[in-house]
Amino acid sequence: MAVWALGLNHNTAPLDLRGRFAFAVEQLHPVLSALRDSLNQPGEAAILSTCNRTEIYCAAQQPALQQTLDWLARSGGVSPEALRAHTYTLEAGQAARHAFRVASGLDSMVLGEPQILGQMKDAVRAANDAGALGTTLHQMFQRSFAVAKEVRTSTEIGAHSISMAAASVRLASQLFEDLSQVKVLFVGAGEMIELCATHFAARTPRAMAIANRTLERGEKLASHFGAEVMRLADLPERLHEFDVIVSCTASSLPLIGLGAVERALNKRRHRPLFMVDLAVPRDIEPEVKLLDDVYLYTVDDLSTVVQTAQANRQAAVAQAEVIIDAGVQSFLHWLDQRSMVPLIQQLHGQAEHWRTVELQRAHKLLAKGEPVEQVLEALAKGLSQKMLHGAMAELHAGDQAARERARYAVEHFFLRDSR
Repeated sequence: MAVWALGLNHNTAPLDLRGRFAFAVEQLHPVLSALRDSLNQPGEAAILSTCNRTEIYCAAQQPALQQTLDWLARSGGVSPEALRAHTYTLEAGQAARHAFRVASGLDSMVLGEPQILGQMKDAVRAANDAGALGTTLHQMFQRSFAVAKEVRTSTEIGAHSISMAAASVRLASQLFEDLSQVKVLFVGAGEMIELCATHFAARTPRAMAIANRTLERGEKLASHFGAEVMRLADLPERLHEFDVIVSCTASSLPLIGLGAVERALNKRRHRPLFMVDLAVPRDIEPEVKLLDDVYLYTVDDLSTVVQTAQANRQAAVAQAEVIIDAGVQSFLHWLDQRSMVPLIQQLHGQAEHWRTVELQRAHKLLAKGEPVEQVLEALAKGLSQKMLHGAMAELHAGDQAARERARYAVEHFFLRDSR
């Protein structure tokens, strides 16, 4: 069974290109079906899509990297040649190693960040629900989760890093002297927004509000923080009320446009506006960054903030890599054993056929009244002859080299007790 991965992330592709290949979890069922159809063979597939990466993991009898690239290019409306320059492809052990490193947080923009493990589990759950996950990918992902758990409990891989949410608070505190005097608006109600709201709430801002497409989900999150809830449709008229705006939704189009921000700035009499866009694709039009008095940060802009204390992490990274190496070797050993399964099944099938034939023959002899001892002797002789027929034929056929290979095989498999 071949295993491969194809992806693009914050190191290989710009934000706007990554936005073309972002898949919401609720979209994955039909997307995975189309991906598997494109492989032109029975196969398994899973898609991990976050603000920093989109990765496809596949398993099938034959690798189909080109078909996978072509399908992804079509889904994003770009040519395979243009996409290839921004993607990475990995096979077999390298694909497994990458999955293990991603789950452990070693491949993240924020080294050791815990959110990626939950996102990976969601992607695997979605693939399983869509019927796209088979034995091979299931094993690889379950082993990656086990390795990630060991990395996080046995090393200090995340001890010296800060999250995107913490980085947002740090940048906001550099702009506003006292965060307890600012009003904060969160657009969206997902896991990342919840994390950001938790970090900002710890600084006790003057007011917090959550704008979401569905009020029910927004109210559930707002109740944790004593925040106000509003509809997305109300954003243009209320942007000016807030000093900090953090957005992270699964919208395919920007929710906050240049015109809306310009009007908000006029109403604010050009008091500074701090904005963080953690969505891929963007929630805030990129032209907003050009406005005076607006401080807009994207996930890529935050990368320089979150990459801190690199020297302190080197020992933890080395420890994590050792754990990952062991996990990869264990998976490859399992995969190698799995490659023998069809042959083992054929052997069992052949032996079962011989047993059935000789047993039927024995029943017929017994029905004719043949002595039991003679029937058992005939049964044993018939089975032994069938078992030895192929080996004996190989020992008498072919050239000298072929007979030598046959002799070695016969000695190895049939004459173990004599060695």
